[in-house]
Amino acid sequence: MSGHSKWATTKHKKAVIDAKRGKLFAKLIKNVEVAARTGGPDPEGNPTLFDAIQKAKKNSVPNDNIERARKRGGGLEAGGADWQTIMYEGYAPGGVAVLIECLTDNRNRAASEVRTAMTRNGGSMADAGSVSYMFNRKGVVIVPKGSLTEDDVLTAVLEAGAEEVNDLGENFEVVCEAGDLVAVRTALQEAGIDYESAEASFLPTLSVPLDEEGAKKVFRLIDALEDSDDVQNVYANFEVSDEIMEKIG
Repeated sequence: MSGHSKWATTKHKKAVIDAKRGKLFAKLIKNVEVAARTGGPDPEGNPTLFDAIQKAKKNSVPNDNIERARKRGGGLEAGGADWQTIMYEGYAPGGVAVLIECLTDNRNRAASEVRTAMTRNGGSMADAGSVSYMFNRKGVVIVPKGSLTEDDVLTAVLEAGAEEVNDLGENFEVVCEAGDLVAVRTALQEAGIDYESAEASFLPTLSVPLDEEGAKKVFRLIDALEDSDDVQNVYANFEVSDEIMEKIG
């Protein structure tokens, strides 16, 4: 999993400074709108909204855009879309299991774009339930290292329900049960530890190790999927060593 996490966090940084900035902004704003619609427009009483706003701010989404999305979602301003969450399942090259989470106002368009990205990049769609059993729903908090040690982070979150702290290079990844996410995030805040993002995620129970060629194919497929405006998150059960990560940059 470390390879995938490290790749995902590195990619996130690159995404903000390249041509995908607009797409990333759109996805983060959509998260804010949906969180406000689901749990109400007050971030203090809606932890999911709090975290969606936090993540948007960390990725330099303008405050005006965040505020408008919060109001649209909460019904305080007109224009909110009827977003639906849909999960698709499939396989990437090399037998890697893939979960594709879409947030869309058009199911047919989302299904078509996901299918096209999969088939054009060596992937295949799978029936519901045939891949999802290989993943667990977990809470994941990304903490920038700075001068922190693994022990600093572990001490802060252990009693709040954290299961493990992983070293991802420039960041630490704190994993917990999805239901303990708010407690873990709050424990970090109380310890004065800044965090990059806190969200529910799907982590694989077993990983498929990839060589350089396999990694390139899987990354190409994930890139194609993430290029769709309807695709919000892609989860996959591959593992890539640091050496291979270095080679393919």
